[in-house]
Amino acid sequence: MAYAITQTCCNDASCVSVCPVNCIHPTPDEPDFGTTEMLYVDPAVCIDCGACADACPVDAIFPGDALTGPMRVYADLNAGYYDRVPQVDVLSHAPNFHAWGPPVFSRNIPSDLAPLDIAVVGTGPAGMYAVEDLLLHTNARVTLIDRLETAGGLVRYGVAPDHPSTKKIGETFARFHHHPRLRLRLGVEVGRDVTVDELAQRHDAVIYAVGASAARSLGVPGEDLAGSLAATTVVAWYNGHPDVPADAVDLSAERVVLVGTGNVALDVARILTADPASLEHTSISREALSRLRSSKVREVVLLARRGPENAAYTTPELLALTQLDSVDLVVDAHDPRVTETIDAAGPGSKAALLQGVPRERVDWSVPPGHERRRIVLRFHSATAEILGDRQVRGLRDTGGTEIAAGQVVRAVGYRGAPLPGLPFDEDTGTIPNEGGRVTGRPGTYVVGWIKRGPSGGIGANRADAKETVGTLLEDAVAGAIGGSKRRRGLLRRS
Repeated sequence: MAYAITQTCCNDASCVSVCPVNCIHPTPDEPDFGTTEMLYVDPAVCIDCGACADACPVDAIFPGDALTGPMRVYADLNAGYYDRVPQVDVLSHAPNFHAWGPPVFSRNIPSDLAPLDIAVVGTGPAGMYAVEDLLLHTNARVTLIDRLETAGGLVRYGVAPDHPSTKKIGETFARFHHHPRLRLRLGVEVGRDVTVDELAQRHDAVIYAVGASAARSLGVPGEDLAGSLAATTVVAWYNGHPDVPADAVDLSAERVVLVGTGNVALDVARILTADPASLEHTSISREALSRLRSSKVREVVLLARRGPENAAYTTPELLALTQLDSVDLVVDAHDPRVTETIDAAGPGSKAALLQGVPRERVDWSVPPGHERRRIVLRFHSATAEILGDRQVRGLRDTGGTEIAAGQVVRAVGYRGAPLPGLPFDEDTGTIPNEGGRVTGRPGTYVVGWIKRGPSGGIGANRADAKETVGTLLEDAVAGAIGGSKRRRGLLRRS
């Protein structure tokens, strides 16, 4: 039986490059790449060789007939993609005739190009995809820098601990830490231990992969009250980030309101309502786990501005939420549009996944009275104000409904932060660039969320890094960088 890609797909397309019959789509050169929630195996073309499963860095690919229980739906999801998006360029549905494009060589590097000394700032996925490209495809010498004492970036401190397969990509990245042409420098912060200008003087090029670590603001009254937290803080808390104290999250309230329904919001809702025993053998912070054992949280409410057909979460993440054994999932039926949209939803839509989920008109003025923990999805509910004097006591939406709660978590997105010495666009939260080349700073480049904004998952950084490294190499070939800076050993922190 054909293979199928499942929930933890990271979209980095490692599987695409090893498939002998081109049966995994969308590929990096197809228009849908980067916009679909995951990649999909065409079951009519797959020859069951298993090369994709071996190449997958997050263990997301399995034989379709080996999928059981809740995972069985992914065989249908893979096949369904080809029903919705027919491959019009396929000459035949026989594997050996599945259409391939002509070979494309996007780089032309002279054989006598001198080795470059390149610094990469940031050990998360964006930085590591750039490092991988440089070490595997050039003769560059790389200095890899991170302000923290532990490498990993978003993989280490941003992925939910109950997603261990996704975290496995960190093992793929970590193998480059010991490459003979790489020096790893941890605990080195740009702006504190070394300046942007000093890095530029010591290297032929510098790539900044510093991510988007700040939280976007709601811009509503009460946002700064005690008990109002950014989801970035909660995620860092349960992952043991050194910048966040163990007592950063108060679990003494029975109801927590999460503003937002993206994948990060679902991660936070899942962790706050999980049976602590199920997290015992994960990478969760031991301090966070201890606090979860005594948590009083019984209900997490997810507020969405839009309807169930346009919710920000991905289909795989919602599927995982509907399949939780120890937590009830409920849809708040406060608005007729919600139930009408769910009932009318066609197969394959996000709203259709909620057709079997219980609905209830919730009385938000009283504490949760149910025995089991639960997650409530409330659509068409935009936040108008966070209520309270000094401490959060609830939230009011634009429809006038007040939801009593002891804590509000704002999960409305990430935002880049300025780096001393580099230009910064306050509107987009990015460093201005063209193809990764920083505006007005020759020899300085960016990759990842600080380059393009906080969109796209782990795998999206692979194509992004390829573009930035390609731009850097174009500059090197043109003589704009390299050739004169042969300084090694000037970063003394190790």
